[in-house]
Amino acid sequence: MTALTTASTTAGLVTPAVRRVSHQAPWISAALRAGVPLALFAAWWFGSSSGAIDPKVFPSPQSVWTAFQTLSANGVLWDNASVSLSRVAVGFAIGGSLGLSLGILAGLFRLGDQLLDPTLQMLRTIPFLAIAPLLILWFGIGELPKIVIIAAAALFPLYLNAHSGVRNVDKKILEAAGTFGLRGLGLVRHVILPEAIPSILVGLRVSLSVSLLALIVAEQSNAPRGLGFLMTSAQQYFQTDILVLCIIIYAVWGLGVDLLVRLLERALLPYKHSRKRS
Repeated sequence: MTALTTASTTAGLVTPAVRRVSHQAPWISAALRAGVPLALFAAWWFGSSSGAIDPKVFPSPQSVWTAFQTLSANGVLWDNASVSLSRVAVGFAIGGSLGLSLGILAGLFRLGDQLLDPTLQMLRTIPFLAIAPLLILWFGIGELPKIVIIAAAALFPLYLNAHSGVRNVDKKILEAAGTFGLRGLGLVRHVILPEAIPSILVGLRVSLSVSLLALIVAEQSNAPRGLGFLMTSAQQYFQTDILVLCIIIYAVWGLGVDLLVRLLERALLPYKHSRKRS
């Protein structure tokens, strides 16, 4: 065992046993996580200040901050950001709910798997970008096609991970639960769904990220409001500071979504984090 641990450490790998005994102060972890973003920001700041970065090609941090202050003061930024948030929230709620429900249904029942899985596996290979023109022809340029695009993007990651999580519950755990008399809904509630939560959370993280990507696509086509509309307008008038500002907002949203899922994971899987700290 000692030789195996030594070999893994020498090869640059950290085994679970090594990870459990290693202790790291919270401030060190936070500094390491923030190190690369801060270094990139410092390089951006220095390159803009020294003239190494052409402001016509890529704006300076000061220009982006000025654009943020201006658009915030006149209400344009919040007006468009709130519309985008509303779209992605509604689309994800619809697509995520369908994906989670269908994944659990197909994972629990053989008939559900036979009826749903082949069709959904086929549909998931179709890029949601490809259905955008068809949706515009069917529903026009209103809100409905944008919501459908986001919902379609959110559905499949949650379906795949929920389906996989439910079907791949350890059979030994199911047998042990059966010896204690758990059957039917009790088995699903107390054993299968808790065991599938890690996989479902992975699907939730991917689904939320893909929903933001679908939001950008949906708003690039005839959207009168939203961050995508703001970016299209900035592109037409060569306002690179506004373009970079919108990109930063998308990045902050993505980080916020990831932190939200991490907090949810801590709430639903406390044993996992307590094991890491031990």
